[in-house]
Amino acid sequence: MSVFRIAVTAVGVAATLARHPVVRAGIKAAPYLITPKMRADAAEAVLATAYKAGVAARRLIRPRKLT
Repeated sequence: MSVFRIAVTAVGVAATLARHPVVRAGIKAAPYLITPKMRADAAEAVLATAYKAGVAARRLIRPRKLT
């Protein structure tokens, strides 16, 4: 199966799930279920992941020499 067909299938599944009443109710209720601690933990996880991605990129990409 080509990458294009997989992408089209994934978009179709996501669109179908987004219209489901239970999913829509969960999305509406999400702001009321998330505590400040959960929000802070999520922000910390995003920052840590971004830092690790930067470290990996610096290891993979050769540093440019300024001449």
